[in-house]
Amino acid sequence: MAEMVTLEDAKEQVRRVCVRLAYLHLSFAKTLINELGEEKGRELILKSIKDYGIRIGEEVKNAATSRCLDNTPDNYKEDLPLYGMHDGIETVEVDGEKRMRAYGCVMGKVWNQLGEGKLGRYYCLVDPAKYMAFNPNYKLMHTKVLPDGDEYCELVLRQTNEREKEDFSSSNKDWLYIDQK
Repeated sequence: MAEMVTLEDAKEQVRRVCVRLAYLHLSFAKTLINELGEEKGRELILKSIKDYGIRIGEEVKNAATSRCLDNTPDNYKEDLPLYGMHDGIETVEVDGEKRMRAYGCVMGKVWNQLGEGKLGRYYCLVDPAKYMAFNPNYKLMHTKVLPDGDEYCELVLRQTNEREKEDFSSSNKDWLYIDQK
């Protein structure tokens, strides 16, 4: 007989994993900076998050390909849990653009409570990285971010330019600017 859990319990279990993931990211990031210095540590954090995003984007692209779909934005199937990672998600239109707002990001809350929003924020770069790995002609970028002090995270899909594509594909270029508000 299958065991059933409530939606609230399932959300709580995902929230707990997100808290642990927030601590894990922070621990790795702080260790890199403490051991290697601010500049080199930051460089390796960005390199790691980029690699992480590429792995996710390729997984999503492979899933689309296995369903005989191309890697257009309409075929990107979200790779995050629907419950427990945020308090709520909605889609809104701002200045003619469709944007996704995520309220109460568990990870962002943890980093802000610890006074580590800036360091935690590097994790958020997984969003443009995973999307550019799925299709380099597009980036999923943040217009608002909880770890930056905004009241929610807001993401918008935008086309990339040639410089962004080149810098993202290069192993030694700084690509942080791709997600600047």
